[in-house]
Amino acid sequence: MVLSLVSLCAREVVSDHSSSPCWLRCVPRELFRPLLEAAFTSCRPLAVGELAQRWPERTLRIGGRRKRGQTAPNRLCIQALLLAVVRGLSDQCALQVLDLCGLPGDDGGMGDSMGGWSLTVALCSMVVQARAAGQRAQRKDRERERKRFSALERQKDLKRERGQLKREKEPNGDEASNDTLVGVLGEEELIKGVRRRMEIQRKKESALTGVADTTKENEENDLRSNVLVHVRADLFVNARSWERVHMALSTSGPLKLQCRYLRVEEISVSIIKSLLDLLPRQGLLGIDVRYSSLRVAGLAELLPLLSTFPALNSLRLHYCNLNFRRVHPGQEEALKNLSQGLAQLHELQSLSLTALHLPGQLRALLSLPKPLEILELLYLSLSPADLAYLSCSHHASTLQQLDLSENHLNENTLLSICRLLSQASSSMQHLSLSGCGLTDTLLGGCQALRTLALALNLLLPSLGGCQVLRTLALALNPVSMAGLMELVRMAVRMPSLRQLLYPNPLEDYQPGLPDLPSSSQLLDWPLDEATAISRTSNQLSQVLIESRRSDLFLTCDLLNYDKDSVE
Repeated sequence: MVLSLVSLCAREVVSDHSSSPCWLRCVPRELFRPLLEAAFTSCRPLAVGELAQRWPERTLRIGGRRKRGQTAPNRLCIQALLLAVVRGLSDQCALQVLDLCGLPGDDGGMGDSMGGWSLTVALCSMVVQARAAGQRAQRKDRERERKRFSALERQKDLKRERGQLKREKEPNGDEASNDTLVGVLGEEELIKGVRRRMEIQRKKESALTGVADTTKENEENDLRSNVLVHVRADLFVNARSWERVHMALSTSGPLKLQCRYLRVEEISVSIIKSLLDLLPRQGLLGIDVRYSSLRVAGLAELLPLLSTFPALNSLRLHYCNLNFRRVHPGQEEALKNLSQGLAQLHELQSLSLTALHLPGQLRALLSLPKPLEILELLYLSLSPADLAYLSCSHHASTLQQLDLSENHLNENTLLSICRLLSQASSSMQHLSLSGCGLTDTLLGGCQALRTLALALNLLLPSLGGCQVLRTLALALNPVSMAGLMELVRMAVRMPSLRQLLYPNPLEDYQPGLPDLPSSSQLLDWPLDEATAISRTSNQLSQVLIESRRSDLFLTCDLLNYDKDSVE
């Protein structure tokens, strides 16, 4: 990545913190953004805090999709940013929206970056601290106003007393006027006494009935109406942090926490519902539920609440204990409620399901009013009937991203897959068939009876017909070196393809591997890294050179593969 002259100068400026008092006074607002980016890149938390506290624009966005090779912001820089936002509340800063959506990813990246859970906890602490600071400031303002009012009252009393003494000392004073003045003062004192007694009585009644104190109510109303900065972020909540998140979302103060994507782990349906009740109805775009024992009944109970969010377009359910392999009383009724609940999500565009064990029930899950653009069905034990329905459904022609990893494909299902790819040939951009048992031999062994058999013979032409396919993942499939070379030759003929996650050929593994290994065996079996890996890499590189495809990235690194890194 070639840096511009502005970026290079910005890095030099923020590198010396001792000079910041000089340039902070005169830096134009157009240079705040490159200076802040340079401070994040160079890990200068002090510069980040000073720039954020004086931010001249209404919106500050940190995050978003990172380019390949670009690291996530440092933890210290994020903490300095949050502290600066709280400090800037009392400096009449122009900032009104702090957007941290997309920062960071699920893992938080590598190195000393801040993970999603840590960022959520830090944001909630910032909101609560800002509320406490706002209450202290309001109490100080009220005390200052009370003292000013008391001083004015004392001055009025002194003037009134001086005027009365002056009239009494006058030799020709009018006695009638003095009597009138005394009568007026007596009436004022009487009115003050009545008001004082009414106020005391009202406080006693409030204490007896449990009504909150008037001053406290005024503070709450002021905090609720005086939101200074709206904080948008993707929240990551689990069993250890949900109480803190609940407190921050229900807190009224100068900072208002808003959620774009909500990820929850290991919490119950009731807690998820309580969190959703606190979120604004217009802001939530997606929810990701993981490792929570929802069961079919719990998910059916949750879906009606999700339908109240009109912009919700993404639903992810991973390892939520939805199992239809076992027969339970009321199972059919629960499935019907589940299907009806999903049908109420009118704007759903992305559906991701992992390890739900619902064989033969794909039709009920995909009876959605709007065709999907992203569909991920991992470890679902899909049956031939499921794949046949998917290939003929109204989703087939609109799918942009499809992940069928770890669903076993054979002669009975490949025809449906080919039909599906044919339907999505003009829309499919990302496809993953990792761990699906694809092979170039049907009967395996030392002497294969058939090479390049049904799997690749049918699948490769269908893959080649995908006109806009950009990433293809086929890792953990038992393919020989001959099958891999055929796959790469097909890939270089696809002009739109930018990234291929290819499977290690069987020849690259150490001896002892079964004839038709499973994906878990391929994942755990050691590779012959001394000679086989380098030989395979050289052969694939030669194919790229001969085809002049320098824009195609080949990798077998499953752990670091990222389809979103393709620009």
